[in-house]
Amino acid sequence: MSVILLLRHGQASFGSENYDVLSPNGFRQSEVLGRSLVARGVQIDRAVSGTLARQRDTARTALDSAGLGGLDVAVDTGWDEYDHDGLSGGAAATDPRAFQDRLEVALAAWSAGTPDTGIRPEWPTFAGRVGGALRAVTDGLGSGETVAVFTSGGVISAVCAQLLALPPDAVVAFNRVTVNAAITKVVHGRRGSTLVSFNDHAHFEGPDAGLLTYR
Repeated sequence: MSVILLLRHGQASFGSENYDVLSPNGFRQSEVLGRSLVARGVQIDRAVSGTLARQRDTARTALDSAGLGGLDVAVDTGWDEYDHDGLSGGAAATDPRAFQDRLEVALAAWSAGTPDTGIRPEWPTFAGRVGGALRAVTDGLGSGETVAVFTSGGVISAVCAQLLALPPDAVVAFNRVTVNAAITKVVHGRRGSTLVSFNDHAHFEGPDAGLLTYR
């Protein structure tokens, strides 16, 4: 069996002028993620990232921390997160709880195919793009190979919903609990791809528990 590790990026810069920048905490989370992969004995053969700065910086920081600084990171727009800039403004722009409430309402409508939710691209385009990105990785998988994919919570949520044959609105529940720099594991073999673990964040227990964030 081959393995795909879906690794959520570290904490971004919520409430700042540019959200797509890892916060200082996000860089520390990425370092801990890399050390955790080493501690687990994970051998990464290939790495892929979306094009967003927070995804690419998480990839580079985690791989450096894992002693894999020389590993090339392929970039694929299929792993990019949805754009929620249309939800910015008002109290939700600076209050994480207010923003989360607003986001979940928008995600439910978005995944149902409702237009003009403030989230782009529209759900069918996003879901198709994510499915295509996963197929691109699995099509190139060698036997027993492990690929690390650095992406975002919405993308991981969409992959999980697709692999479990859940309705699109399942992305809301998955997205709500996805931890920054958490690990989701997918195995791939003759029968296709199977989700075997979601949102593993044991590396943020014990001495690094203070680094745990969801947004």
